[in-house]
Amino acid sequence: MTAVEGIVKARQSLPARIASRTGGGVLRVFLVLVGLFWLMPTVGLLLSSVRSPSDIASTGWWKTFTDPSQLTFHNYANLLDNRTITNSLLSTVAITVPATVLVVVIGSLAGYAFAWMDFPGRDWWFMVVVSLLVVPVQVALVPVAKLFGQIGIFETTVGVIIFHVAFGLPFAIFLLRNFFAEIPRELLEAARLDGAGEIRLFTRVVMPLGGPAIASLGIFQFLWVWNDMLVALIFADSKHPPITVALQQQVRQFGNNIDVLAPGAFVSMVIPLAVFFAFQRQFVSGVMAGAVK
Repeated sequence: MTAVEGIVKARQSLPARIASRTGGGVLRVFLVLVGLFWLMPTVGLLLSSVRSPSDIASTGWWKTFTDPSQLTFHNYANLLDNRTITNSLLSTVAITVPATVLVVVIGSLAGYAFAWMDFPGRDWWFMVVVSLLVVPVQVALVPVAKLFGQIGIFETTVGVIIFHVAFGLPFAIFLLRNFFAEIPRELLEAARLDGAGEIRLFTRVVMPLGGPAIASLGIFQFLWVWNDMLVALIFADSKHPPITVALQQQVRQFGNNIDVLAPGAFVSMVIPLAVFFAFQRQFVSGVMAGAVK
């Protein structure tokens, strides 16, 4: 060990020295164990969804490791025969996709305007948007429900979408405005000198560079809307509820139909996970593209 290395090591704090000594294989094993522990509820739900109701009532899901004959896909056949669950999945998609797309599109346009366009009261309007971040959803439930009832969109898919878009936009504008503001001004000025207008500048320069932030926003918004139950329980159509409300109704009406609840809950969880990993690939490619540029 050289003298410089000795001085650097002496200046390291105790947590830094512990981390350097326990790095490598030990740290990887620890992280793997934490990940497996974190995934245990998901694995339990998956195994419960492929067991019969009698096996679920008699033994735990870990019994399948010693008795694989308990595994059956009969529960998923029952799930496909349950029109309430299948229709609720379609209703959830009909709510989540428009709410996510609208927030991403409107938030991107507004974020670009707040970052690079001059208009009267721009900073004050942005402060208003930021202040809306602290407004809880629960405060707006009653007044918005009355408003939707007066204009005739209460208990409709359109009403749920509008509510999610309204409460998703403040965070979207705040996130994208701050990200777009970090784009070098020289790059935008060079594009303007080449004859690019605001629309072309936004679509050809800002949007490609904003790929990481836009992908992150799409992930957050999709997961929030898909897993939401409070807004859907109040504003969604009771005859065609989203999956979260449909599963809750199954518990209230039948109580012990675990053969439908377990696979339904697992399917409702797998779909957003698949979307997350799909967006994650675009997120990584956006980061690499931004780094290259």
